[in-house]
Amino acid sequence: MRTSSIALRGPYSVEEVALMDFGHRAEASFDGVLRLAFCLDRDLEQQVGVEVRQAGDRLDLVVHGEGDLDAVTRQVARVVSADGDGAAYAEVCASDPVLAELHAAAPGFRPSNFHSAYDACVWSVLSARRQRRQAIGLRARLSAEHGRTFELAGQSVHALPTPATLARLDHVPGLQDVAVPRLHAIAEAATAGRLDVDRLVALGPDLAVAELQTLPGIGPFYSSLVVVRACGLTDVLTVPAHTRDAVRRVYGLDHDPDDAELAALAEAWRPFRTWVAVALRAVGTRLGTGPGHGAAA
Repeated sequence: MRTSSIALRGPYSVEEVALMDFGHRAEASFDGVLRLAFCLDRDLEQQVGVEVRQAGDRLDLVVHGEGDLDAVTRQVARVVSADGDGAAYAEVCASDPVLAELHAAAPGFRPSNFHSAYDACVWSVLSARRQRRQAIGLRARLSAEHGRTFELAGQSVHALPTPATLARLDHVPGLQDVAVPRLHAIAEAATAGRLDVDRLVALGPDLAVAELQTLPGIGPFYSSLVVVRACGLTDVLTVPAHTRDAVRRVYGLDHDPDDAELAALAEAWRPFRTWVAVALRAVGTRLGTGPGHGAAA
């Protein structure tokens, strides 16, 4: 085991991140440790487990497994949105009465992100046309049977199988056989470096989204989700139905805003349009007007 730390800027709560209920994560309680197990960004054939604890204005990491410690630390920071400027975000929220109330309700809230673009693409296939709880169970079984298990603070946590392992699977119990070649295509793209987070960021959101849609089974919604919530982008405005609903409810509108209206409203959210949109969905219910805690995606 090795240790590392991440300095935090502005209000932050690892408990908020742990309990956000995003993707395959669905914890109902928090015991002071956020447990992560994942394939490394720069070498997806390596897997690590990480215990994350908050100590005031820093996160302390205990890392299990091999891999460059600095790279692991940077990846964790992106996954838990600890690489952003929370102080600047607080200033943006303070300039808008609605966002000020939202921020006051959960000053340490920041989005929980996918472990990697590879992880997000696999989740896209597993969760397509399937209830989320079923997809969580399917991912857990796939990881337990073919990934790597880490004992993190007294609990077993499973990392996804590596791309090489995924490419060898002919059948995944619970997944339609027609979807298995989609996993193979994701594994191939990952091995070729096409899902490298730094590469996707360098392409820019539009080109990255378009390229991901060349993968079978990755459509407009999931490609956008992968780019924004795997790369940890803070200022990309996406407009799925639940975002419109959250804006309508929290801002007290009498209609769902169209694209132009939402874009105009979100100008005041820059450079944290992603963070604000996620917070509106995840925290809005605490104001008594939101769409429901845990609805964030």
